Amino acid sequence: MAEAEAAQLKEEGNQHFQRQDYKAATKSYSQALKLTKDKALLATLYRNRAACGLKMESYAQAVSDASRAIDINSADIKALYRRCQALEHLGKLDQAFKDVQRCATLEPRNQNFQETLRRLNTSIQEQLRVQFSTDSRVQTMFEILLNENSEADKREKAANNLIVLGREEAGAERIFQSNGVGLLLQLMDTKKPELVLAAVRTLSGMCSGHRARATAILHTVRIDRICSLMAVENEEMSLAVCNLLQAIIDALSGEDKREHRGKEEALVLDTKKDLKQITSHLLDMLVSKKVSGQGRDQALNLLNKNVPRKDLSIHDNSRTIYVVDNGLRKILKVVGQVPDLPSCLPLTDNTRMLASILINKLYDDLRCDPERDHFRKICEEYITSKFDPQDMDKNVNAIQTVSGILQGPFDLGNQLLGMKGVMEMMVALCGSEREADQLVAVEALIHASTKLSRATFIITNGVSLLKQIYKTTKNEKIKIRTLVTSDKTILYSVANTLVNCTNSYDVKEVVPELVQLAKFSKQHVPEEHPKDKKDFVDMRVKRLLKAGVISALACMVKADSAILTDQTKELLARVFLALCDNPKDRGTIVAQGGGKALIPLALEGTDVGKVKAAHALAKIAAVSNPDIAFPGERVYEVVRPLVRLLDTQRDGLQNYEALLGLTNLSGRSDKLRQKIFKEKALPDIENYMFENHDQLRQAATECMGNMVINKEVQERFLADGNDRLKLVVLLCGEDNDKLQSAAAGALAMLTAAHKKLCLKMTQVTTQWLEILQRLCLHDQLSVQHRGLVIAYNLLSADAELARKLVESELLEILTVVGKQEPDEKKAAVVQTARECLIKCMDYGFIKPVS
Repeated sequence: MAEAEAAQLKEEGNQHFQRQDYKAATKSYSQALKLTKDKALLATLYRNRAACGLKMESYAQAVSDASRAIDINSADIKALYRRCQALEHLGKLDQAFKDVQRCATLEPRNQNFQETLRRLNTSIQEQLRVQFSTDSRVQTMFEILLNENSEADKREKAANNLIVLGREEAGAERIFQSNGVGLLLQLMDTKKPELVLAAVRTLSGMCSGHRARATAILHTVRIDRICSLMAVENEEMSLAVCNLLQAIIDALSGEDKREHRGKEEALVLDTKKDLKQITSHLLDMLVSKKVSGQGRDQALNLLNKNVPRKDLSIHDNSRTIYVVDNGLRKILKVVGQVPDLPSCLPLTDNTRMLASILINKLYDDLRCDPERDHFRKICEEYITSKFDPQDMDKNVNAIQTVSGILQGPFDLGNQLLGMKGVMEMMVALCGSEREADQLVAVEALIHASTKLSRATFIITNGVSLLKQIYKTTKNEKIKIRTLVTSDKTILYSVANTLVNCTNSYDVKEVVPELVQLAKFSKQHVPEEHPKDKKDFVDMRVKRLLKAGVISALACMVKADSAILTDQTKELLARVFLALCDNPKDRGTIVAQGGGKALIPLALEGTDVGKVKAAHALAKIAAVSNPDIAFPGERVYEVVRPLVRLLDTQRDGLQNYEALLGLTNLSGRSDKLRQKIFKEKALPDIENYMFENHDQLRQAATECMGNMVINKEVQERFLADGNDRLKLVVLLCGEDNDKLQSAAAGALAMLTAAHKKLCLKMTQVTTQWLEILQRLCLHDQLSVQHRGLVIAYNLLSADAELARKLVESELLEILTVVGKQEPDEKKAAVVQTARECLIKCMDYGFIKPVS
């Protein structure tokens, strides 16, 4: 009875459908479904109700009904086609394609199915193109940001995604063409730090490597606005704006090393005016009270990096000449600042040192004596203008300026000391009642007294005052400076005292058995003094650093050889090494000139002293910006002492920290990599890559990762008859994540540089493919990205090698990674996987629909 009623309801439904009353038809089919258990009738009813869903645009319901019919009969061609139609409307083109593909297999001559196949194929390819392009992503970000009703976290996420897009050429151009700069300016106007930072970082990415775009952004945003943002107290903001300005400068000057052709070149013919305007604004920042200490430091960093010539063989030093004529007095003003005076500009601990470095670089960049004479006259006029019997603050600024120049171009500083009244003013300030005056005077006297003739003048005219200051002052900074200055003949004694304070003498290892034997024979057994324990030593080191001991040590190192013996140098090297022990203190040591002072100690003196100084240099080089720690050409002098520390006779810590220092240096420039190569460091670095000690092996591999950028190093990997490449490949398969990352970075560089190395990689070990797949599936994004870059390099190198990779499980890995939705963290990984897939498409090995 029920089955007959169900059949009757089905017929009623069909009639309603023919009259286009789809609601009534759906109702009849639904009632019939409740009455029957006949599978054939159930399939028909679900299929028919799916047709009603299509007509009423209830596509999700249509998919559900058609799927139920297919569950009953997998070859139900009508249900398959109706589900295909519903899925297409829902945008699920890949699933729709599979259904119609099945229909075409069942009825290959059906033209309707063939036409649908072609249409869906075209749609899928277009969808993939849109998905792989940046247009849709940029448009989505803009829609969220332009909508004032968007939730705050969504706007912030959209802004951060823009940063990622701004770093891609296609994304940067799309943002630019869609009036994105105007939108980013609106974000900056919100004054919300996270949105302003996102806008600045996006602009930075857009400027990188594109001269025309950088010029347009500079003119739209305006240099005064950029500089005012860099002037804020927020360190993260100041640094981000500094990076933006550096990207603009690199693009305008061609320092980004990218070629500018066609329209790009035609749009911007001359960038000198813009570069001059940037320089002018940076110089103005140096003397503005509205600029924070962080902002002033970033302005000095930009001037240090971009004004002096990087290669002295280039004849043009016009940027330096411009800065000397228009900004030297401003730089001198920064050097002459005294933190304890009310008129002092906002400073950080590094500001005056950065200004001294800039003066030194500018002076070194001058090409002839007339230029150097002009530089000296500006300094003389500035210092002379500060001398004023009625204004003690001005006199203090003048002497502080001389002291700052002595920390930069020393020869120029010595010439300025010869000016009438300078030395006399230094001595006179020692008699001032203000501690600020005494500190400046004694600091200047330290720098001045490194020449024997000056020391004689001070001993004759100022020792009594210095002794009086030492006795009366409670300021430890002044005490330590008067001690060093008052008599240069006691350098050894001072150095020896500092060795004791820092506990930096060699301690023999105590053998317990010998101690017991000595006690048994009633011999005296020396015991460690309680004040020599680490906690007490650390406290003393901190007090010495706070008191400014580095400045005093730097001046002692500059003393005449008649005064500074090799034994004293060794003691000073020991002290420096002890002071460098805590990584947190190394920034202070660099800021006070410790990096420069260590170089002569590492090159001259006793063997022990040179090793100690080299170890201290390694500690500084490992964590500091070499451009600041060892300004100018000095950085090349650091290489040899560090390479000597790689000797197997040195202990493991010295080897390890030397490798870290060389890694940092080799990441700076190819000239430094060349210097490291010429010092024959490569065999030692390779040797430590075989070490059993994980940290040594990792440090050596990281160093090699930077060194392989050098062409001569690449030639060694290309040469036949060695296992260098095999070792790097096998290290990529280690379980240590950091070691894997370092090795994968080196392998990515090598395979990008030479196609021959891509092919060689597949021959050096049978495990290469398994190792590559592990890298591409790594749970650390940085390692995974490097693995995908290696895969891309191999795919690009050779069609047959690419075919081999496509036939392996690697294709599935690339597909899974490439289909992910990229966020800021995963953007590089997903983009690289997609580039690999596009390369496979280019070969014709795969099609977009797959």
